[in-house]
Amino acid sequence: MLSDAYQADSIQYSKKDHVATLTLNRPETRNAIDSVMRLELAQVITDIRQDRDIKVLILAGNGGAFCSGGDVRSMTEDNTSEKARDRMVSLQGCIRDLLSLDRPIIAAVDGAAYGAGLGLALTADLILASPRARFCLSFMRLGAVPDCGVFYTLPRIVGIHIAKQLAFSTREFDAHQAKAMGIVFDIVPQEEILERAQEMAQKLSLLPLASLALTKKIFNASLDSSLDAMLEMEAMGQGIARSTAFHLDSAKRFREKQPLLFGGL
Repeated sequence: MLSDAYQADSIQYSKKDHVATLTLNRPETRNAIDSVMRLELAQVITDIRQDRDIKVLILAGNGGAFCSGGDVRSMTEDNTSEKARDRMVSLQGCIRDLLSLDRPIIAAVDGAAYGAGLGLALTADLILASPRARFCLSFMRLGAVPDCGVFYTLPRIVGIHIAKQLAFSTREFDAHQAKAMGIVFDIVPQEEILERAQEMAQKLSLLPLASLALTKKIFNASLDSSLDAMLEMEAMGQGIARSTAFHLDSAKRFREKQPLLFGGL
């Protein structure tokens, strides 16, 4: 298990009060993902999934960029389809593990979230963006296809038609456009974005792990399930959630007209 503060070659990690923060740290490349970062991400994300003390994960990037995508310079090493596929499979493991993480993820996007960087941001349940955030499905500029789960995540957020437009046009869109499409939760000044992410995470961390995990898992199952299956999951989830000490205390506070512990984000 990782220590509460950890730094590798291309990422930084910290944990405090049930909140983990994973920061991409290759500012000289605008946090482009290379083979070293892929390996380090896989190791840290595996530990995060196993650490049940963590209730919320924050994703961020250093140096005025979230992630500019894959490191194009390192792609010249993938000169066969087999090597290119292996490269993708290793990164897809990280994406799958983040999408299936049974705890909320907050992405703090300041600067570029291009290509794979946008895919990484879309693994988050809540995306904060600074006014200088820029998003782009840039894959086709290099004759590539979208990756990092974009074919799965983006149509579920913006709809299939807009997802195709963004992919084929490779147009850049800003924080306000991303918010209008439902990608971004809120726009925050760049000097405040990490503080706001931490504030949101701390509020969410007050909630019981069972409620956080069940809410995310049931939502994740919703688009591939029937109405009957979802109603049954809802009933079982509510049975567990309403037996927690947090719920019992909150119900008591509500009846007695006292402030609730969690008042929303």
